[in-house]
Amino acid sequence: MEEDAIAGRFELLAPFVNERLRRIVAAAEAEVLGYGGISAVSQATGVSRRAIVLGCKELRAPTPTPAKRVRREGGGRKRAVAKDPGLRRDLEALVEPVTRGDPESPLRWTCKSVRKLADEMNAKNPRASHRMVAELLHEMGYSLQANQKTLEGSSHPDRDAQFHHIKHTVMTFQRRGDPVISVDTKKKELVGDFKNGGREWRPQGEPEPVRVHDFAIPELGKVAPYGVYDLTYNMGWVNVGVDHDTAAFAVQSIRRWWRSMGALRYPRARRLLITADGGGSNGYRVRLWKVELQRLSDETGLEISVCHLPPGTSKWNKIEHRLFSFISQNRRGQPLVSHEVIVNLIAQTTTKAGLKVQAARDQNTYPKDIKVTDDQMARVNLHPHSFHGEWNYTILPLNDGRT
Repeated sequence: MEEDAIAGRFELLAPFVNERLRRIVAAAEAEVLGYGGISAVSQATGVSRRAIVLGCKELRAPTPTPAKRVRREGGGRKRAVAKDPGLRRDLEALVEPVTRGDPESPLRWTCKSVRKLADEMNAKNPRASHRMVAELLHEMGYSLQANQKTLEGSSHPDRDAQFHHIKHTVMTFQRRGDPVISVDTKKKELVGDFKNGGREWRPQGEPEPVRVHDFAIPELGKVAPYGVYDLTYNMGWVNVGVDHDTAAFAVQSIRRWWRSMGALRYPRARRLLITADGGGSNGYRVRLWKVELQRLSDETGLEISVCHLPPGTSKWNKIEHRLFSFISQNRRGQPLVSHEVIVNLIAQTTTKAGLKVQAARDQNTYPKDIKVTDDQMARVNLHPHSFHGEWNYTILPLNDGRT
């Protein structure tokens, strides 16, 4: 009966006592019981006899202990790394096998999780746990990190000068009230019930079922969204093509933007500035791009100036982070089951900054590998700018009279 009372008191006190108080309270109970009290209290509370004996000694001769400490300095079980300093060295040899360890380390090309590291260390001498490995890695300054795209490779010596030229040209056009657009093709997307990265709200336990394998559905194929972004009015147009991404498709996308949005927004415009990447369907080396721009210039009467971004700097294209990034956010987690769904998701994209987007499907075909002859190029009314004429040029209408 006495043991039940002791157990009850201990259960009531458990949320309020620490390790030191627990053994002192147990020792006090044992002292009150007298002979056999240590065994009885140990059985009732689960506190070891050794701890109760230590508590009895503390009751008879209290040891000064700092108020904020439970144990004396140096008390408690010693860390494994303190007993075996070689643990840190062995771990470092595994995470840095090329510079500080054996180049033939079995973990050189494997996932270096803390459990795998612990298993490899224990293969020779079982003394490491995955928790200890995690603590050691943090002490050594390691953390879980993903790859980061920071190495751009070699850059053109006039890269910065080209960006300054683009900025100056853009500001000049905007001051005159002429349209300035940024263009590019978004990556192709499979059409169908395929997995799309991200999550959306649905009833619990009812995820959208999608295909296991990403094999194109022949009757649906892929789409190539070509975007046109108006830098001045924060408006976008996306031409959703179902065929090849060619220069003819790129210029047709600009043509559709002008007819549906540009001409209405800039009724008095006589000039158009296009900022584009240096490669792809709108690259500065692509002959068909310039031939098609000449046709657009003749149709609209616009003087079309083009400024290409320097090689290797496509991520700085305005359309990437002002239009495409928000389109991707808007459709994440939603399977692109049809062309209509894709067009609607793009057109629904908005931002707090007031972005507005229009989109339409382009059912035309655009054959690949079209050869542009020297005669065709000679008929392009192209005027290179004084600074890097291969990147910066203006195409005038052929009926303009300036050749």
